[in-house]
Amino acid sequence: MKEYRLTDWLPTTKKEVELRGWNELDVILFSGDAYVDHPSFGAAVVGRILEAEGLRIAIVPQPNWRDDLRDFKKLGRPRLFFGISAGCMDSMVNKYTANKRLRSDDAYTPDARPDMRPEYPSIVYTQVLKKLYPDIPVVLGGIEASMRRLTHYDYWQDKLMKSILVESGADLLIYGMGEKPVVELAKRFITNRLSLTSIPQVAYLCKTVDFVAEEGDIRLFSHAECLKDKKKQAANFRHIEEESNKYAASRITQEVDNMTVVVNPPYPPLTEEELDHSFDLPYTRLPHPKYKGKRIPAYDMIKFSVNIHRGCFGGCAFCTISAHQGKFIVSRSKESILKEVKEVMELPDFKGYLSDLGGPSANMYRMKGRDEAVCKKCKRPSCIHPKVCPNLNTDHRPLLDIYHAVDALPGIKKSFIGSGVRYDLLLHQSKDSATNKSTQEYTRELIARHVSGRLKVAPEHTSDRVLNVMRKPPFSQFQEFKKVFDRINQEEGLRQQLIPYFISSHPGCREEDMAELAVITKRLDFHLEQVQDFTPTPMTIATEAWYTGYHPYTLEPVFSAKTPREKLAQRQFFFWYKPEERKNIINELRRIGRQDLIDKLYVKR
Repeated sequence: MKEYRLTDWLPTTKKEVELRGWNELDVILFSGDAYVDHPSFGAAVVGRILEAEGLRIAIVPQPNWRDDLRDFKKLGRPRLFFGISAGCMDSMVNKYTANKRLRSDDAYTPDARPDMRPEYPSIVYTQVLKKLYPDIPVVLGGIEASMRRLTHYDYWQDKLMKSILVESGADLLIYGMGEKPVVELAKRFITNRLSLTSIPQVAYLCKTVDFVAEEGDIRLFSHAECLKDKKKQAANFRHIEEESNKYAASRITQEVDNMTVVVNPPYPPLTEEELDHSFDLPYTRLPHPKYKGKRIPAYDMIKFSVNIHRGCFGGCAFCTISAHQGKFIVSRSKESILKEVKEVMELPDFKGYLSDLGGPSANMYRMKGRDEAVCKKCKRPSCIHPKVCPNLNTDHRPLLDIYHAVDALPGIKKSFIGSGVRYDLLLHQSKDSATNKSTQEYTRELIARHVSGRLKVAPEHTSDRVLNVMRKPPFSQFQEFKKVFDRINQEEGLRQQLIPYFISSHPGCREEDMAELAVITKRLDFHLEQVQDFTPTPMTIATEAWYTGYHPYTLEPVFSAKTPREKLAQRQFFFWYKPEERKNIINELRRIGRQDLIDKLYVKR
């Protein structure tokens, strides 16, 4: 077990800065989350990346915005800029349920206290800093700012919001995964030679009268036009999504008030070496010592897990992963992964079990186009929907090699796969027989050796019409995978469970679809536990369809359940097996004219 000193963490107080012998800081980061020095926590990653460039960095986690603002003053002014992140989640998703009720806990806060961050920290923190230090630039980053960089629908205020740059008054916004743009930004601040606004993967505001259009720009409908016409907001989103997922994207512009928001194209995906560098930085992998004796639930979930790749090419309509991390998979080297596994093994309470060896999706490691020139021209938001792209290499051998290498380490008793598995990749038949053989081997190894009694998968619905809107595979594929899962369990003498995830009230889903879901899942002998009511979150295709009533790619009308009554009516069908729901469900089935389903759910005695 390693012994750490206070100076092994990035400083969070004036005393810690002085312990390092510093009399000035280059960058001060403010975060809505507690400070956990771990590569899964964005503020730690950005801090360590800048530290590796020789800069003096401090983090102020969860500053108090209600008092005399001492947390914002205690470290003074940085030499270069302030960086702000609301945290690992959008603050409103973090604070409220799908029914807009306040949550009673916050997983990213010591002892899960629910009152340690404001609504919209990106806006609140920026406004405080701009009042205290009007001459110091403020740079936004993280998922909240990233997904709110252009006009977006906010479910909690139930209105279309302007770019968070307008609302906050920040000078610059870094979207997506920030390692490359933040390093370039710091370099330009230091040399003062090149314009900050030409950095890839940043967004900024300028006066419309001063804005100079460039050839190839994509000019979105203005904020004012979107307020008047929801179809224009839907049409905008197609461009936003396509340009987020292209190898060589266009610059996007949008007018708001008398200003223009400019979103520069993203950097190309990181190389393996660049991703390794980010993960190999000297993280302690522990919460800051100031939290001694307090539990941070989000840290407990990931402390014995290792992330092996970044990005997701699933393109699910309700998910922000590809919008934030990109659809191109960037994988870590085997050496980097094994190095981190060995660091996990040195943690004080490690007992030999890795909770997850995965990523945004468990089984996309090293997967990419066979001909990458084809990928560089592609603007499909998903590589596997509506069908698996024939150019996609779905070989699972590199992933099996990682599993075998990790499991061979002395001290590892078992490595579990806690990330969601894409069963459509496991069922896909490639033209290459060796790839198909590797997929069969992977499926058996996963089920026989890497499941902790329950394997999580996400069919999300049983209606193929709804699944098509979600960009998920047909339900028949889940049923096929369940047969494979049951057969392998039987052959291996195991009694493991398949745990499916489902969503109600997703755009395109009607009450009748949920009633049929209840009948189908009953027939498959599932009593559903892992379910959720669709929550519109900024900048997903599902949210834009929910708000505008149109599908952004076809501009055809899409139905969405919106009222509390409509949403509750859909959700109750998950729980057909609960005696207290029976009467309401029977009445509802009669009301929608589906009496034929009553006997299928509740056989008359």
